[in-house]
Amino acid sequence: MTDRLVVLGCGYVGLELVRQVRDAYDVVGVRRSEAGVDAVEAAGGTGVQADVTDPDALERVPDADAVVFAASAGGRGVEAARATYVEGQRTTIEAFCGREHPPDRYVYTSSTGVYGDHDGGWVDEETPFDPDSEREELLIEAERLALDRTAALGVDGSVARFGGLYGPDRYRLERYLDGPVTEGYLNVVHRDDAAGAVAHLLAAGVARGEVVNVVDDEPVEKWTFADWLAEQCGVEPPPKQTVADRLESDDLSPSARRRIRANKRVANDKLHGLGYEFRYPTFREGYRDAIERYVTENDG
Repeated sequence: MTDRLVVLGCGYVGLELVRQVRDAYDVVGVRRSEAGVDAVEAAGGTGVQADVTDPDALERVPDADAVVFAASAGGRGVEAARATYVEGQRTTIEAFCGREHPPDRYVYTSSTGVYGDHDGGWVDEETPFDPDSEREELLIEAERLALDRTAALGVDGSVARFGGLYGPDRYRLERYLDGPVTEGYLNVVHRDDAAGAVAHLLAAGVARGEVVNVVDDEPVEKWTFADWLAEQCGVEPPPKQTVADRLESDDLSPSARRRIRANKRVANDKLHGLGYEFRYPTFREGYRDAIERYVTENDG
């Protein structure tokens, strides 16, 4: 009998996960909207309309052998983050792990944003937290739920910390080609590898009760990346600005200022050690299709 995988918040990464594992699992994708359910069906899964914050709605979702919580907050506000990542996840864990037939695995897709600013230094899964914002505290609380609450209910939880996601429909070439580009490091992962890493954790049965960084092999300085991208696209390098220059803007929210200051390089040694092989090891491979498309569309 084929194992069932439930993906809650089946959006940008979740839909790709459905496409990658639909031959190995009976995949159920949970979305808030009818259009979202249709997208799950088109990807090859079974769509169910439900909200992760509504325990009654989650009763419509069948039992699962594995659960992936990849729901998006739908906004950058602290309250939206708390509602989805903390309250929604708590509701989801109780709904599935408290059943007569609970899942064997639970994976929460978190963010390398939990690390905050390290002045360009390296961080890994063992780096201590030093949150300086309520949002970072919420992300940390959400990770603890995924590991500790699941364990209390007898389920093995895992946390996959994604770097900045890019890929089809999210290359955002103009952002770097037009500029200005603010200094600092990029820690990114292609959508296909973000989904692939989660699929690997499940299929290989690894990282139970653990956290894993899901970023590619090469953190890159934004100015370096922008110049490389411009060269590949055959255009002039974009204008640059320092963090201090960017922070002079009067229209930045406190959270935006923290994001601009946050600068670190995220290591992925653990993911490699778990046996995952990247489709796109660096931005060079990951942006190739987008660059070729840009050059073709702008040729002549």
